[in-house]
Amino acid sequence: MADSIAFELVSPDRLLMSAEVAQVVLSGREGDFTVMPGHAPVITTLRPNVVEVGGLDGEDTRIFVRGGFADVAADRLTVLAEEAIMLNELDRAALEQRIQDATEDLEDATEDAARAEARELLERLQALLTALD
Repeated sequence: MADSIAFELVSPDRLLMSAEVAQVVLSGREGDFTVMPGHAPVITTLRPNVVEVGGLDGEDTRIFVRGGFADVAADRLTVLAEEAIMLNELDRAALEQRIQDATEDLEDATEDAARAEARELLERLQALLTALD
């Protein structure tokens, strides 16, 4: 059995990661699971949460994924994410300011469509802040 798995994480705007890794922890719709070399094939949808990538060098990489799909095979894992952000690229202060702005936008919204859009943005930003903790 191999001691690594080929991992690719793709978001709509870019290839975020492509590497040989030791393991990846994902949050599927049915619960969290760890993909390691030799994993049984599975395709699942993903919940918004942090994907933890265990590198071959022992270093972990944390990536916030807001939904998507995971395609697992014995020797590879492909994640197609609706949105993906490297957690080490986030600025907490800027994120907190965006949450405050989105909260104000939601309070000021007078139309249903604007309210729904503001609520979705606020929920997305709050999930990102939670992922940082």
